[in-house]
Amino acid sequence: MATVVLVGTLDTKGEEYAWMRERLREQGCDVLLVDTGVLPPPPSAPTADVTADSVARAAGHDLTRLRAAEDRGAAVAAMAEGVERVVQDLYARGELHAVLAAAGSGGSAIAARAMRALPLGVPKVLVSTMAGGDVSPYVGSSDLTLMYSVVDVAGINSVSSRVLGNATAAAAGMARHHERALAAPGRDGRKVVAATMFGVTTPAVDAARARLAELGYEVLVFHATGAGGRAVEKLAADKVLDGVLDLTTTELADELVGGVLSAGPDRLTAAGAAGIPQVVAPGALDMVNFGPRETVPERFADRTLLVHNPTVTLMRTTAEEMAALGAETGRKLAAASGPTEVFWPLRGVSAVDAPDGPFEDPAADAAGLGALRAALDGTGVPLHEIDAHLNDASFAQAAADRLHALITARA
Repeated sequence: MATVVLVGTLDTKGEEYAWMRERLREQGCDVLLVDTGVLPPPPSAPTADVTADSVARAAGHDLTRLRAAEDRGAAVAAMAEGVERVVQDLYARGELHAVLAAAGSGGSAIAARAMRALPLGVPKVLVSTMAGGDVSPYVGSSDLTLMYSVVDVAGINSVSSRVLGNATAAAAGMARHHERALAAPGRDGRKVVAATMFGVTTPAVDAARARLAELGYEVLVFHATGAGGRAVEKLAADKVLDGVLDLTTTELADELVGGVLSAGPDRLTAAGAAGIPQVVAPGALDMVNFGPRETVPERFADRTLLVHNPTVTLMRTTAEEMAALGAETGRKLAAASGPTEVFWPLRGVSAVDAPDGPFEDPAADAAGLGALRAALDGTGVPLHEIDAHLNDASFAQAAADRLHALITARA
């Protein structure tokens, strides 16, 4: 029987969780109730299968001390850390087929952290009062499903019963599906490679993807818009991937300069930490991304700008910024524990960084390459300087072939 793990603060949401537990049982699921509340639950609250004390201890904290402390934020963080470890342990033991929670801001932060820690494909449903706004802090790069609670999670009424009823039905259905998927045969035997792509690097990724498909790989393509890069990092950290063809590292430029498509400071680190073979290129490092032209910060008024479309404005990176990006790329790749190589195209790094293109700047590209070369010197990470444009099929296919060789050598 599929098991749904209910994660909630029973000190404030006991009535709602008791109701959801009964609905899940009616749907034919086993239920494990995990209490993440810091304060003692009232006598009317349902009995938890995993108590708040156990959650706190899972993270090395003492619940009594958390209750006595005046720092509620620290207590919430401690319980979030604990429940993350609890659900990971339940999943590892085969006792979790879906996670469901209903909460306000604090409870959402606790439950979402636990959900984000679970692998891709494990069902995660969060009903939250916060789902009507910016939900990126809760979702991150996970496949978490958010539902807006409409009314506060404060009792069972004509509205909350519909919303929570839909959520329990969804979680139950997902759990049964996931349980069947776990019992079914695995994937078709093909190795899985992640590839990163932007509009201005599409020809390269298309050529590389075709080559890798010929070689028998399943290729997952990610749009390098911040969320895409974070998704690659998450899958690499979860060791879902057999290789990474990181042809489009443009998100590093947004992180450095302050564009809107940063994937965060940890971009380009997970594959290396997990020992996954990777081939990396400077695709679209020539640009920083902003929204409509009027949203570009005034401090960049004298920079080379290109209106890509009405909602996207690109800014050319300078020689100084390219040098910083080359050095950062080299530093991160030098720390990799697995096979790592870099391919640098000498004739341009994007569709607009080409002869007579609006972002053509050989000096800036050379600054990036020089800094990268210096950062990799003596590290053992090979740097291939290819006399081609990034979008040339010859460049893309060479990078794909090299990744295949790295993966094959580890088999």
